Amino acid sequence: MANLLDGRALAAKIEQDLSQRVTALKEKTGRTPILATILVGDDGASATYVRMKGNACRRVGMDSVKIELPQSTTTEQLLAEIEKLNTNPDVHGILLQHPVPEQIDERACFDAINLNKDVDGVTCLGFGRMSMGEPAYGSATPQGIMTILREYGIEIAGKHAVVVGRSAILGKPMAMMLLTANATVTICHSRTQNLAELVKQADIVVGAVGKAELIKKDWIKPGAVVVDAGFHPREGGGVGDIELVGIEQIASSYTPVPGGVGPMTITTLIRQTVEAAEKALD
Repeated sequence: MANLLDGRALAAKIEQDLSQRVTALKEKTGRTPILATILVGDDGASATYVRMKGNACRRVGMDSVKIELPQSTTTEQLLAEIEKLNTNPDVHGILLQHPVPEQIDERACFDAINLNKDVDGVTCLGFGRMSMGEPAYGSATPQGIMTILREYGIEIAGKHAVVVGRSAILGKPMAMMLLTANATVTICHSRTQNLAELVKQADIVVGAVGKAELIKKDWIKPGAVVVDAGFHPREGGGVGDIELVGIEQIASSYTPVPGGVGPMTITTLIRQTVEAAEKALD
């Protein structure tokens, strides 16, 4: 039977450590770490994610400031809000919830976030620094996945990792992080030819393509490590990007959906905010 990579349990463990670090910061400086979240528009899923991140802040003793902007917000208006947060010394991390309404230049707004406050790892500068092995906050989901692999003792060096997905804040940084950890990395996507054959070569498979159960369980090599970064609501729960029913009979280790990667994404965001606060308040 495969080893369950329980992201929810690991996130709870990390939050206990973060609570102690936040308490120490408060005692030392008299100030509380603050994460600012920006929500543009009325997307229900995005509002839920922002609320979950605010709850996580409170669990570790941090504060969160929620900026809510209307659906009609322009790029210039959003940039102005980001600049206010950049220059606010009380704010240590900035999260711009993705996606934003289509009239907004999302990349320009991501890149306007101060590198020292880019705790979600969404800027081009942060990605470039991370890719070159320089200090930067990694994109929260792939950074959370790397924490799962490390904490559960998954060997990465020398392994063949196949990342299915190429998004700017998940697939691409995931590939770079695995490469930095000395894996041999293949990046695939929904248009890759012979996708099944490439997945079958993988010692580590990361589903990050955003399509429900695109990756079939019979593509998985026996003994592979399976990481599913997707979530698609379904009646009775939800599914990921990988067909997980019966995967425990094939894989050596796997992340469940839900309860695997998702909780670690939020915990990584909070941890990086605490790190930013420690640097700013030290």
